[in-house]
Amino acid sequence: MPKFTKADLARQYRDKYGVKMPTLKLARIMYKENELSFKNVEDARGVLRAIEGKRGSEKNTKVTHPTEERPKNPYSIPASDETEFEPFIIKGHKRVAIFSDIHVPYHSIDTITSALTFCKKEKPDALLLNGDTIDCHRLSRFIKDPKKRNFKLELDTFKALFDVFEKQLKCKIYFKIGNHEERYEHFLYEKAGELVGIEEFEFENIIKARAKGIDIIGDKRPMRLNSLWGIHGHEYVGGISAPVNPARGLFLKSKVSCFQGHNHQTSEHTEPTLADKMVTTWSLGCMSELHPAYMPLNKWNHGFGIVDLDSNGEDFEFRNKRIFKGKIL
Repeated sequence: MPKFTKADLARQYRDKYGVKMPTLKLARIMYKENELSFKNVEDARGVLRAIEGKRGSEKNTKVTHPTEERPKNPYSIPASDETEFEPFIIKGHKRVAIFSDIHVPYHSIDTITSALTFCKKEKPDALLLNGDTIDCHRLSRFIKDPKKRNFKLELDTFKALFDVFEKQLKCKIYFKIGNHEERYEHFLYEKAGELVGIEEFEFENIIKARAKGIDIIGDKRPMRLNSLWGIHGHEYVGGISAPVNPARGLFLKSKVSCFQGHNHQTSEHTEPTLADKMVTTWSLGCMSELHPAYMPLNKWNHGFGIVDLDSNGEDFEFRNKRIFKGKIL
């Protein structure tokens, strides 16, 4: 049986993450997940460069993933900590259900029941939990009610709800980190900085331990589903202004067809462009309680979304559903 080499491992990772991922970034991932196979990140990078034909550390390695050299640094500009910011591509699906702002454990049982009943008939092959799925109330920097459930009980409730989604919809599930989930990281920074960077305490791993097979979308990354963009709604500095409605505020910020949650309000805005294209933005209703103690009077409503994705990789059809007293509108 042929020996499985470091080059074979590098080829697997390059196939998995694609040619667009920078070699150094991929090397960091590869080393982190296979520390026993490589001496350090530079060793992993060298093997990647070898299979890419860039004079890697293993001169006799067969070039199987040729890539172009990135721009050089002729002026010896100091190394930068610049980070790459790219959208999370949700692909390989025909129909995606979108549940936003569930705020476990303050979720609306009637609303989720209605949405699940509708979606079971529609048979989506993916579910996007579009931010603020977990409230993280006790981790907030605001005044906290000591009678409310603690973080552990919120996680237990989320796990039970995830199991329901998985059992009833039988589809791939994505988890977008919203501003409420970010409370966990902020809490660590302020209260337990020594734990930052330890894998067992990373929010992504805490969720994955309770939701097998889930994909996490973090770092305020926007999402793309064909030519449709999506965000939770907290990604823009200052948030989304809603003088008319949240969808119009989203249009003024994004300038592309896009959906968002965050505002807990169903709305739609459409404008044609000079290039004879149609741009539409949507905001989704929430799936949580409508009259919380901190804001009992508001403009919120229940709702969710469904998007059908064309196999051409561009076209889509978005349905923005409202729920009133358990009825889909």
